[in-house]
Amino acid sequence: MFTSCAQDTHNVEQRISNKINLRPVQTDIEYKKTLPEDVYYVAREEGTERPFTGQYVNFKEDGVYICRVCGNPLFDSKTKFKSGTGWPSFYDYYTNESLKEETDNKLGITRMEVECNRCNSHLGHVFNDGPNPTGLRYCINSVVLDFVPRKKVNETN
Repeated sequence: MFTSCAQDTHNVEQRISNKINLRPVQTDIEYKKTLPEDVYYVAREEGTERPFTGQYVNFKEDGVYICRVCGNPLFDSKTKFKSGTGWPSFYDYYTNESLKEETDNKLGITRMEVECNRCNSHLGHVFNDGPNPTGLRYCINSVVLDFVPRKKVNETN
């Protein structure tokens, strides 16, 4: 089982995350009607976007990556790194409320699936080959992410 580094900054980031607007969690039937097909496929059917095709692979702005489905803060841009895998990669999550991990045996190998802790949407997987300080690589599909610039996070109610 992978665990992530519970850094002191998570408490500060928790207060900031309260300023991001969360959307209501819906049923899969409601999501099927409201989400774009590619987002639904990855988030609700546990699909994967093709590598090097996502809008956030080479994105370098300062801010917070949120769940495209529900708005839950997931990752701080400060923890993003270039992994060369073709998907946005992060070495740590945003707060203790961001993610949950589930064992995934779908491809005949055991991996740790990463889901949004709020709406249970599939985000990607976590591997233990990342950089310090955690040694983890959260490999996330761009299509299930939205981005909020740090300036907006700090300005929002």
